[in-house]
Amino acid sequence: MIIFWFAVILLGSYLIGSVSSAIIVGKAIGGDDIRSHGSGNAGATNALRTYGKAAAALVTVGDCLKSAICCTLAIVIARTTSIGIENQLYAVYAAGFGVVLGHNFPVFFKFKGGKGILVSVTAYMFADWRIALGITIFSLIIIAVTKYVSLGSIVGAALFIICGFIFKGETPSYIVYAIIISSLAIYRHRANIKRLIKGTESKITDKKKEV
Repeated sequence: MIIFWFAVILLGSYLIGSVSSAIIVGKAIGGDDIRSHGSGNAGATNALRTYGKAAAALVTVGDCLKSAICCTLAIVIARTTSIGIENQLYAVYAAGFGVVLGHNFPVFFKFKGGKGILVSVTAYMFADWRIALGITIFSLIIIAVTKYVSLGSIVGAALFIICGFIFKGETPSYIVYAIIISSLAIYRHRANIKRLIKGTESKITDKKKEV
């Protein structure tokens, strides 16, 4: 039964993650598909450039909320089923992986979604809020100084893995979780990495392209 409930959490989180805030907001505000604009990414930065600050704010709230809902439901399920409180963290890991996977590769939108940064950070908050908060602040500082959202996102993703080894050595499962989630985020930014190296990456202040 434990395997069954973990499957429920993973599948349920994937389906919830597949509800793309950016695509829904884009269709509601602009009447079209956000993936046809800018970088083609269904994310908050592209929403900011394409539809404005209000749209970006809605996408941000939507992405964070769906991740929080999945992780919260995972905790509730763990505490009320055969999973048990002792395995609650593993339930959160399953929810985090599922919602990120759904966000990046949404079944409802032909498996073309976002890059999963906001969803990942929210999921990390449920795994260890202290590490997540510290890295989030550091990443925001990088973005504020360099104006590169992608750079802050990539560095932040890498730091989750590094901090996992430094601060969570006694919890190997967290390290594995961080490697999986952060590797997904870095993989989704592979084009950004190439542009950063070439010096052609767009900044958050640019209007035509997303980072």
